[in-house]
Amino acid sequence: MVDSSHIRNFSIIAHIDHGKSTLADRLLELTGTVESRDFSDQSQLLDSMDLEQEKGVTIKASAVQMTWTASDGQTYELNLIDTPGHVDFGYEVSRALAACEGALLVVDATQGVEAQTLANLYLALENDLEIVPVVNKMDLPTADVDGTVDEISDLLGVPKSDVLTVSAKEGTNIDAVLEAVVARMPAPDTADVTAPLQALVFDSHYDPYKGVIAYVRVYQGRVDQKTPLLMMITGAKTEPIEVGVFRPAMTPVPGLAAGEVGYIATGLKSVREARVGDTVTELRRPVAAPLTGYNPAKPMVFASLYPSDADDYEDLRDALSKLQLNDAALTFEPETSQALQFGFRCGFLGLFHMVIAQERLEREYGQDLVVTAPSVAYEVLLTSGEELEIHRPADLPDPALIAEVREPWMKVQVITPTDYMGPLMEIFRRKRGSFLLTETLDTRRVLLTFEVPLAEMVIDLHDRIKSATRGYASMDYAFEAYRADDLVKVDVLVNQEPVDALAIIVHREQAYEKGSALIRKMKEAIPRQLFEVPIQAAVGGKIVARVNVKALRKDVLAKCYGGDVTRKRKLLEKQKAGKKRMKQLGNVMIPQEAFLAILRIDED
Repeated sequence: MVDSSHIRNFSIIAHIDHGKSTLADRLLELTGTVESRDFSDQSQLLDSMDLEQEKGVTIKASAVQMTWTASDGQTYELNLIDTPGHVDFGYEVSRALAACEGALLVVDATQGVEAQTLANLYLALENDLEIVPVVNKMDLPTADVDGTVDEISDLLGVPKSDVLTVSAKEGTNIDAVLEAVVARMPAPDTADVTAPLQALVFDSHYDPYKGVIAYVRVYQGRVDQKTPLLMMITGAKTEPIEVGVFRPAMTPVPGLAAGEVGYIATGLKSVREARVGDTVTELRRPVAAPLTGYNPAKPMVFASLYPSDADDYEDLRDALSKLQLNDAALTFEPETSQALQFGFRCGFLGLFHMVIAQERLEREYGQDLVVTAPSVAYEVLLTSGEELEIHRPADLPDPALIAEVREPWMKVQVITPTDYMGPLMEIFRRKRGSFLLTETLDTRRVLLTFEVPLAEMVIDLHDRIKSATRGYASMDYAFEAYRADDLVKVDVLVNQEPVDALAIIVHREQAYEKGSALIRKMKEAIPRQLFEVPIQAAVGGKIVARVNVKALRKDVLAKCYGGDVTRKRKLLEKQKAGKKRMKQLGNVMIPQEAFLAILRIDED
């Protein structure tokens, strides 16, 4: 058993693409946890998902245990919890930081401090973590190492000598990082091995043979395979199948003691029995109260997922349940649609989170999905005084019953070179945003703060910012408040039938513009039928825009190579009557592209 004074639990936090996972690889290599040859097949070893490898981002927090003999001759157990950098996965970051005593703050020497660097730093400071700043990519010709060191020194209020400079790619100065972890970061507090077991579940994944694998940080006591366990919040009782640590593969050990990080294979099969943020304790000797867990993640973006084949509904339910266990921020509930029948209304932390969840369902669980356009949660105050929260436009009550509709507003911070302030101001003006303040960071960059409705952000704001600033700007955002505005529902009618999954909620001033843009995009997506298909946008009972998908026409005059014109007219009238009857009885198949037409309505 390792003396708790020789344990260091730490995390790595950074803006996306600042070299966090590469630095984790070098730490694994230098400590001998992973052999160099193991990196030939897979860079970013802790990013085990195909999606993480392809997109170059960390999606899930992952833990790994290393041992390091420091310059003082002592051997230390280092527990690294790698965290995501993308703003949509801030919830994963908060969970990882709660299990640590310190954090490495990694900053790219070519880009300096960025918006999500600040957001993750403030999160670490709220958790009272010891911060060790690291400037990465010092080997690149465009690196401004001295300027970045000055920037971090001013930001943290620490001497410049405390800021480490490394090249994670080349492996330069990595040993100094490990020495700083040992020297500067504190050992776990109150690590009492004899006390009743108290362990925090900071992450989990599902294994078909071992059930729920809970990633735990043990605060006091000890757990082994013979310890009957109690989940304090859910009340679930179990005996562990396996106890182990990550090196980085799951490696069984005799037990985990106070101060250590590892996993418990619980054998539990239900998502509801083992929740992230729960406290694991002994069944026979429980602690008095659970640890302070995490605030539940609040979904901000909602979309409906439907199986392409209605018979796959139960398979989709199972896939979502298993994915929810791996992704605690995902929420879902059953719903029905006139157009798409049975499916699920899912809540996500952001648009990127939604894209990742959709791709994981398709790749890892073999689901063939129809996904509706994303929307946000609205608060509706009725004339009776009752308040509702709605997650899709189709649920908006009759306008006569509504006193006001409130939409979520976000505070957005953008760090940008001063040259691009004008284009950014125009982007936020078009998105109904309001400018709050400008802070000068240095001679080249400013921090702009805006308020903007989430509904305007969720579609393409990040892409537009990157395009307008040639990729130099970085963005971070946080929920601000719900605010009332003049919002209306735009219904879409296809062949005079309303399609609830295509309805959108917009500001009244934009109803005509967005309604007409949406149906024009839908006209491109819906294939031509044997009869003319009208597509209409309506606000209340009033049609505000209409387009027609022209009918496919069979050449009924081909056999009329001569003869009187009345013969041709008779055939055309007969065809016209047939098309009229078909229009009354025919069904229009709406493809997936039509449901995502809203994502492209601002392109024109």
